Amino acid sequence: MAQHTLPEATDLAADARLAAARGVPLLVLYSRDDCSWCDKVRREFLGPMSRNPSVAAVIRELHMDRATVLVDFAGRRTTSAEFSKRIQAQFAPTVMFHGPDGADLAEPIVGFRLADFYGAYLNSAIEESCARLQTRK
Repeated sequence: MAQHTLPEATDLAADARLAAARGVPLLVLYSRDDCSWCDKVRREFLGPMSRNPSVAAVIRELHMDRATVLVDFAGRRTTSAEFSKRIQAQFAPTVMFHGPDGADLAEPIVGFRLADFYGAYLNSAIEESCARLQTRK
């Protein structure tokens, strides 16, 4: 089962600093415990990506239906559930691509659409996010 887990988001400010230091986006899977599609995204796409050092992203998972203590991008304490509401992550799975300040770098991928192309959607959004980061320098 451990191979199907992602590092949990507990400090988005620190994760964003880490991603910025590497020059890559912070990719966050917003998930729910009862979401079979979330498990599929985690197992088939993001888990393998998170273990691949050549993937240009820092990958975390944030559980929308838990009250896990979380530090947001501004360094304020909140919970994962409250933060999800604040940024309007309403559906699971949602994958967002955040910059150093928490701003979106690419269009979020909401739901699990067209399984044959899901990896391509992820790669395209990562590339777009990296390009946006480069233009901000």
